[in-house]
Amino acid sequence: MTPTNRDLRDEIRDYWSDRAATFDDDPGHRIGADMAAWQDLFRRHLGDAQGRALLDLASGTGEIARLCRSLGFAVTGLDWSEPMLERARAKLPDVTFLQADAERTTLPSASMDVIVTRHLVWTLVDPVAAFAEWFRVLRPGGTLLVVDGDFVSRSLLGRIVQIMSPRGPQTESAVRHKDILSRVHFSAGARADHVAGLLHAAGFDRIDIDTNLAPIHRAQSAQLGWRKSLLRRSEHRYAISATKPLAS
Repeated sequence: MTPTNRDLRDEIRDYWSDRAATFDDDPGHRIGADMAAWQDLFRRHLGDAQGRALLDLASGTGEIARLCRSLGFAVTGLDWSEPMLERARAKLPDVTFLQADAERTTLPSASMDVIVTRHLVWTLVDPVAAFAEWFRVLRPGGTLLVVDGDFVSRSLLGRIVQIMSPRGPQTESAVRHKDILSRVHFSAGARADHVAGLLHAAGFDRIDIDTNLAPIHRAQSAQLGWRKSLLRRSEHRYAISATKPLAS
């Protein structure tokens, strides 16, 4: 076998790069009729924007950046996938988007008031290092908001819905996704209490686990269809907000 310098992070970047062209076709990624519900969730945890500097980690095609800009934050997006960034920049030409690994942002210390992520944590290779990095980048008193879930474990309802759903042959993309998932830190599922414990160990306090994402799921249901909507509601999805202490 030929030696290579590629690692799992490179594979993750390439996987999402290959999905960039169709990423917004999924209503679970594109924010449409669910915009108001997302805005309510972010206001609940972040308060009034007041022009604060916000970093959208793993910004993808810019949907969360678009949401945060609509709330009045001064948004910077960061993603490692150039094809994703191309779409985000076309969508939001007045927002700064940077190319970097979310686990190694290279941003200055204490440079952001708010950091947000959606569906990033479950893909992290080294969450301990990532949370330490995000803690470093936040200003004292700053807020981190993580929106994520356990997309591996299935409840009884989730198993029933899967059985009822027709299954075709696995695509190459699905095989790649399964292989990557088997090697990330949260390969058994990113449970909220586990994530919260790691955030506490990184120095964050005032950690709040919020599982009330039902308004978002209801708003998405028309586009998702009943099977996928039921599956989504059966999953362990959550938002976690945490604060960097003022004394840091």
